[in-house]
Amino acid sequence: MRKLLVTALLLLPLINHGIYLATAWDDQDFFKYCPPSQCSQHGPEIRQCELSGQRCAFSSERKEQFCIPDPHGSRIKVIAATSSVAAFVVLLVTVATVLYLSLKTRYNAEIHLKVEMFLKTYGTSKPTRYTFSEVKKMARRFKEKVGQGGFGSVYKGELQNGVPVAVKMLENSTGEGEVFINEVATIGLIHHANIVRLLGFCSEGMRRALIYEFMPNESLEKYIFSDDSNIFQNLLVPDKLLDIALGIARGMEYLHQGCNQRILHFDIKPHNILLDYNFNPKISDFGLAKLCARDQSIVTLTAARGTMGYIAPELYSRNFGGVSYKSDVYSFGMLVLEMVSGRRNSDPRIGSQDDVYLPEWIYEKVINGEELALTLETTEEDKEKVRKLAMVALWCIQWNPRNRPSMTKVVNMLTGRLQSLQMPPKPFVSYKNEPMP
Repeated sequence: MRKLLVTALLLLPLINHGIYLATAWDDQDFFKYCPPSQCSQHGPEIRQCELSGQRCAFSSERKEQFCIPDPHGSRIKVIAATSSVAAFVVLLVTVATVLYLSLKTRYNAEIHLKVEMFLKTYGTSKPTRYTFSEVKKMARRFKEKVGQGGFGSVYKGELQNGVPVAVKMLENSTGEGEVFINEVATIGLIHHANIVRLLGFCSEGMRRALIYEFMPNESLEKYIFSDDSNIFQNLLVPDKLLDIALGIARGMEYLHQGCNQRILHFDIKPHNILLDYNFNPKISDFGLAKLCARDQSIVTLTAARGTMGYIAPELYSRNFGGVSYKSDVYSFGMLVLEMVSGRRNSDPRIGSQDDVYLPEWIYEKVINGEELALTLETTEEDKEKVRKLAMVALWCIQWNPRNRPSMTKVVNMLTGRLQSLQMPPKPFVSYKNEPMP
């Protein structure tokens, strides 16, 4: 950075020298009008012409000198002005670059210190810490990319004992290191069948990586929005849909009630639900998570966090209520509605006029006793399971957080009988009066 500044200062006299050379070149041009052999004999006349902004010319016929307008004066001024502006711009850009690099270096140093202080206070019970060279070797030089998230790219890797892993490289130290800290702090010490396990991490300078257990069947999003009809015919049958929803609910219940501190995920969505070899769901991506005391009913956030379509109303406006673990319940409800419909939810405020708001569409189906099953041939038992999923989801997306059940209640509702469920109230503001398709 100092070298850049010195270079800028050295450039200044060089540019000014260019101005001088340009002027000198024009002065040489002057002697085309008044040859040195003639003009040198009449020095006072030359000076008089220059003082009046003109040039001296010599007439060989009349053997005398006289003043004429200077045709090159304006060009000299333009060259001088342009060169001065160029010098100023070069100096300004150089100083700005030096300032930016200086601030960035200081900023990166602060993030690094913040992360290292966290790791120091976190203790020795954290997952294994790897060097970047070990991570690079583990991920086979990052040749096999298996996913891309909001906070980085995911590569398939392998531990020395042959166990496959997923290596997430955090890009640009997103969020002042908070994503890295959140991931390690939240899932670094917890173990649950429905939460992805963090096996290790790397923090070396500004390079940070997270090493997870490998999920071969990728995310739930890949399947519920697939155009392949065989997926719902053979794979995501009502029984499996219920098992997946129940697994997610149990994982969330553990986050909300089973840890020393309550963990609010704030980004529950199909993309963040990974599936293992047996299609058992595991909650992942805790980059937006927040820790709070178990008895803390309301949490404070400086801004809404999450993914559009899954964010609870109270995260947009406190008029709907306070932000709490019930915000995760709302996201879970939206996720389940997508599971039973195979359709993406849409925000009625931004959707086109031809779109039907997904919760409204499902609510009308449920209240009118219409079928929701995506498979062509289903038993009455399967239809009841899908209807139960829809009713539980509609309870979860109530706009008033106080009307939403806790995840413990959700687990009980999913494992109980359909007949014991009450029909939820309309959970949204109706934007249309058109009949449902």
